[in-house]
Amino acid sequence: MSEVHFKPINDRVVVKPLPAEDKTAGGIIIPDTAKEKPQQGEIVAVGPGKEGIKPTVNVGDRVLYGKYAGQELKYAEHEYLIMREDDILVVLN
Repeated sequence: MSEVHFKPINDRVVVKPLPAEDKTAGGIIIPDTAKEKPQQGEIVAVGPGKEGIKPTVNVGDRVLYGKYAGQELKYAEHEYLIMREDDILVVLN
């Protein structure tokens, strides 16, 4: 992964969404117009925390977030989401 040249402030994190699935479990190919917005991603940057509370997520964690969470950002030809740590639902193993 390319190096990220920005740092979020407070309790915000930057997430790179994982690509949407191209096929269903049964092998049916999903066209681009029918694909859902991905809800999984990898954290690429973490802010220092807010009011003395350290963040509980780390760079490299795979996370699941809400469907409408975050602000979209296109930087260096990559798509990212900037969101508060509270918008992350779970860290995936």
